[in-house]
Amino acid sequence: METEYGYAGARSPRRHFLPPALRAPFEGRTFREFAHLLLSLPIGIALFVWSVTLVSVSAGLLITFLGIPLMAAGLMGCRAFGVVERARARALLGVEIGEPQPVRARGGLMSWIGGVLKSGVSWRHLLYAFLQMPWAIFTFAVVVPLWTTGWLLFSYPLWRWVFPAYTGMGGIQLYGDDHHQVYLDSPFEIAVTSLAGLLITLAVPWLIRGFATVDKVMVTGLLGPSRLEERVTELESDRGVVVDTSAADLRRIERDLHDGAQARLVALAMDLGLAKEKLTEDPQAAARMVGEAHGEVKVALQELRDLARGIHPAILTDRGLDAALSSVASRCTVPVQVEVDLPARPVPAIEGIAYFTVSELLQNVSKHSGAGRASVDVWRAGDRLMLQVSDNGRGGADASAGSGLAGLAERLGSVDGILMVDSPRGGPTTITAELPWRA
Repeated sequence: METEYGYAGARSPRRHFLPPALRAPFEGRTFREFAHLLLSLPIGIALFVWSVTLVSVSAGLLITFLGIPLMAAGLMGCRAFGVVERARARALLGVEIGEPQPVRARGGLMSWIGGVLKSGVSWRHLLYAFLQMPWAIFTFAVVVPLWTTGWLLFSYPLWRWVFPAYTGMGGIQLYGDDHHQVYLDSPFEIAVTSLAGLLITLAVPWLIRGFATVDKVMVTGLLGPSRLEERVTELESDRGVVVDTSAADLRRIERDLHDGAQARLVALAMDLGLAKEKLTEDPQAAARMVGEAHGEVKVALQELRDLARGIHPAILTDRGLDAALSSVASRCTVPVQVEVDLPARPVPAIEGIAYFTVSELLQNVSKHSGAGRASVDVWRAGDRLMLQVSDNGRGGADASAGSGLAGLAERLGSVDGILMVDSPRGGPTTITAELPWRA
């Protein structure tokens, strides 16, 4: 597989003239999270009523057959609420939550009911229904009064005129009995009131963000896929990548054999047949044709060696990564320094992936980098095999630009590997790969 260097532009970060503490009350994030907390109360009440009612009724009817399908229906209702909650979290909290595993059923009503009741996702949704309402009541009771009070006190100088104009009082009454009344009506008291409102207004957005963080944790932990489900999905995806890669390698080998060595051997057989016919009539021409066929045999043998090296080089099996990578480096068009510091050999599968990773990266150096020199470093760090290929070329390599580096990263990911690219425009380029040791 041939990889290419891509180029990607960088967006300059947005500049703010106010510090975060002053602009927080006016940011869109604050209002979105505040709206999320406001909506949590009615949704939480509806979800709690649904879950408690269905669970209570179905638990009471478990002595009969009706309790089981009713319990399944209640759990499916909680899962339906979960769809709404995930969408609300994505829209207002900006958190991406994957969809959990669907109900696994082989067909038929009883299979579906069994799948709902055995699914851990269903019971996590029910737990969310029980926890969300008390938390929503608490956040609503804290945030709404503080948010309202802060803005009212901060804007007090603008609407204080309402008291003397319509109530006959000088301002907000702090204390009053038959003998004494205390109003916020002096310039100093008005200023202190507005300052207190400002401090509350500046503090509430951070309280809102703290509550929203708890909401994110609840939605992600209870309504999203579990770690086990994510791992299963990841392994299924990795298996697909491995199968596709193996199929592509088999097609490449078949194509190379058909177009290369096989075609050359067919032509060689025809030439030898002609030489056999001319052997008695024109020995000199036959000898010349046999000589040409001998040259074709050498070329075919070289093509087969190259093909075998592309499948799995014998030097890697016999002598390990140090000798194999040195052999690859010797075929690079630029000088390459190879340093391999390994206490032992990793498992053959990881060793083979490491070899082909370095081989493809050095092909990039030869074809696309414009470098004058390169280096390859291989070492072990804990339970990881580390590979690093560097060059002093033009840079601009980008694994996210849809180039061949993305395919290489995907292949490494199929075995829990990581590809990291550091390649600013103008160079130098440093590409680091991590692979599990698995010894």
